[in-house]
Amino acid sequence: MCLAIPAEVTELLPDEMARVNIDGVGKIISVALIENLKVGDYVILHVGYALTRIDPEEARHTLALLAELGGVAEPAS
Repeated sequence: MCLAIPAEVTELLPDEMARVNIDGVGKIISVALIENLKVGDYVILHVGYALTRIDPEEARHTLALLAELGGVAEPAS
């Protein structure tokens, strides 16, 4: 199953790389496919590559939905 998720750019790094935040988890990714990216932008992340910029409100809504789905998927104790 392939999944692309929103991530917030927290730091731009050399060689078209960036540090992003995915709901509290930091990761270094390639941003070579996106021009004029800024800290605070949201991107769609797939297997270590930012595919496109996404509207911040849409990104936060999607992350909230994923968190809600994660809560539903937890096994009952």
